[in-house]
Amino acid sequence: MFSILSSAPMINWIARWFRPAAASTAAAAIVAQQQQQQQQQQQPVHAQYAAPAPQQDDVRTVFYRWLAGPPRDDILPSTEKLILEEFKRLVEAPQSASDLVPRVPAVIPQLLRSLRDDSVSGAELSRQLAQDVVLVAEVIREANSPYYRPAAPIKTIEGAIMLLGQNGMRMLLARVAFRPIISNQPGQFAHQVAPQVWRQSEACALAASMLAPGSGANPFEAYLAGLLHQVGLIVAFRLIDQIYTGDALPQSDEFCAALLADSQLLSARIAALWEFPVTVSNAIEQAGAKDALALARVLDQADRIGMLRVLVDAGQYAPDDPFVLQHLDPAATAIYQKLSDEEH
Repeated sequence: MFSILSSAPMINWIARWFRPAAASTAAAAIVAQQQQQQQQQQQPVHAQYAAPAPQQDDVRTVFYRWLAGPPRDDILPSTEKLILEEFKRLVEAPQSASDLVPRVPAVIPQLLRSLRDDSVSGAELSRQLAQDVVLVAEVIREANSPYYRPAAPIKTIEGAIMLLGQNGMRMLLARVAFRPIISNQPGQFAHQVAPQVWRQSEACALAASMLAPGSGANPFEAYLAGLLHQVGLIVAFRLIDQIYTGDALPQSDEFCAALLADSQLLSARIAALWEFPVTVSNAIEQAGAKDALALARVLDQADRIGMLRVLVDAGQYAPDDPFVLQHLDPAATAIYQKLSDEEH
């Protein structure tokens, strides 16, 4: 079983889906279907699970296919259907939970409470931070990052707190708390994609926080939405690891559209389950929809910026490739370029 943390009450909602018996049953069903249908005419994915086929230039589909690796043409539609059915059940029951052990430094909840209290001094914050040497190193590293560009190197925790400010500290603590959710995953496919998904989540979160003020959205809520918006996709890969015995991931248009849509919905439901602000869960669910509210529009744009940044940095596209440029207006281009200097 893998662990997911929350700053709200810790909820192991995924537990029953990753019990060996449930996993082996689903995997056996896929193998049986493969054996029965090897010689049968192939049918498309069931319409219940097939969202409209994505456009060729859809950034999210391109990003998923890059994560998935080289395509294969021998994956049966029945296999895609069974994966999507299992994932659909998971989306409809995110509250299934038990025995979650959070992976978060014990000092973080105390620090977050202090950051909400304007009367807490920088000296008191420094004292609390000093309880965790890893966190101290993170804070000083952040203060010396290209994003802040200090005139002189920051060498003390007091200087870092003064430079980062309250919002910068909140963002840093959120990132430290979220990193284990996404970046450290067992399983063949989840382990393969987790580092890239985490890099995209960080880039999306930072882009969202920079876009938010111009749209009237809350920068910290935008940052949280960016960090959390891919957790449903990570869960999808974990589920696939448990129920699928193949060595290549499905990539048909219909599969991509359905998986990505349900991943987005699951991320929103997880945010609500973990008692994040309703504005955050609503933004995740509404991102990409017509007439969405400001925070959802910010998240949608930041998501594309983050994906393009990761794809370019990985050498999949040149920085001036038409595919990249067509998705970036002048404001998005400035943020996209700024992200190239980030080392989060």
